[in-house]
Amino acid sequence: MATKAFKTESPFEKILTRTHDESDFKYTNYTKYISSQAGVSTSPVNLALFGLGRAGSIHLSNILASPRVNLKYIVEEDQSRWEPSKIRWNLTNTTFVHPNDVAQVYADPDLDACLIATPTFTHEGFIIGSLEGGKAVFSEKPISQEPSGTARCYQKADSVGKPLFCAFNRRFDPSFGNVRDRVRAGDLGHVHMIKTTSRDSPLPSIAYLKISGGIFHDCAVHDIDMITWILGEYPTEVFSAANSHIPEIKAIDDWDNVAITMKFPSGTLATVDLSRFANYGYDQRLEVFGPKGMLHVKNETPNKTVFSDSCGSSEVPMYYSFPSRHADGYMRELDHFLDVVQGKCEMSVTDRMTSAVSKIADACEESAKTARAVQLSWKEDELPQGYLKLAD
Repeated sequence: MATKAFKTESPFEKILTRTHDESDFKYTNYTKYISSQAGVSTSPVNLALFGLGRAGSIHLSNILASPRVNLKYIVEEDQSRWEPSKIRWNLTNTTFVHPNDVAQVYADPDLDACLIATPTFTHEGFIIGSLEGGKAVFSEKPISQEPSGTARCYQKADSVGKPLFCAFNRRFDPSFGNVRDRVRAGDLGHVHMIKTTSRDSPLPSIAYLKISGGIFHDCAVHDIDMITWILGEYPTEVFSAANSHIPEIKAIDDWDNVAITMKFPSGTLATVDLSRFANYGYDQRLEVFGPKGMLHVKNETPNKTVFSDSCGSSEVPMYYSFPSRHADGYMRELDHFLDVVQGKCEMSVTDRMTSAVSKIADACEESAKTARAVQLSWKEDELPQGYLKLAD
């Protein structure tokens, strides 16, 4: 036989030395669960969840799936949600609390941390109260509606010595994280161009859009954070163009489509393509280009089935919305926060990063309003460790 010369040794010869690729994080977790050390762990983190809305429901599912968490409290204003949630999730050992009575949560000496997933305008109050009670805090973005509020929250965190983690969940997406690692490893050389596409699905309700903070602070912040996190630098100039094709969104003085360009100190250019509604699914793409090649992240689908007939081939649609598309990211960011609380790692999203993203989003929004490019300057104390400093 022509290929007999290529016959190799039995695969059993190296069965004890072969292992999986490090990109298979799910298998890594599996090996942790079945290892001889599986029963050795720190005590679970006693946690309070604030809010049972869109984000809160996602976090609730992940909290209950984690053996590292004991959910002591749920703080929820809408009491009609209490009993259905108790039944659906079998929350026999969780106490439901109205925000008017939240002082008992802050005062509980056995509570380790609070996860804030309530409407944006409530974040600052809950964050400050939690920190004053000596709790670590995980907050959905933004920390506060105003930069001054964000500063107050981080100042309080510093003064009490507790972590305040702002949840930019796309950092924890396996594909986006791999792009960042490979860019930082120099696989592309100096990045010339980076592009993101973020088109929402389904169309958010007007009730939500009215309290969302606007498309720049509700949507664009994710792309801004991801781009600057991958590059390790902040832009010195931004320009935005925006429009409102949906009359109901125009009526509340917001935009539904935005194009952003950013110039960086190293010479890299970035573009962001945003939309409030894509009728074909939750469109999330990333492309990074350099002299040594290109990295890109395609849209993901719930399964990989391909149907072929006389008209061609087709796949199932991409994920419908963020809870399914970013399911891995939500779980991984919770695990990261738990690691921080238990002293296993340093917090990856710092106060400088959060504040910088808000500053850039403000500049992008100003550009859209004025139809002019906006210049940005950065002081030394605004830059996270390791980020590129603009030459004097």
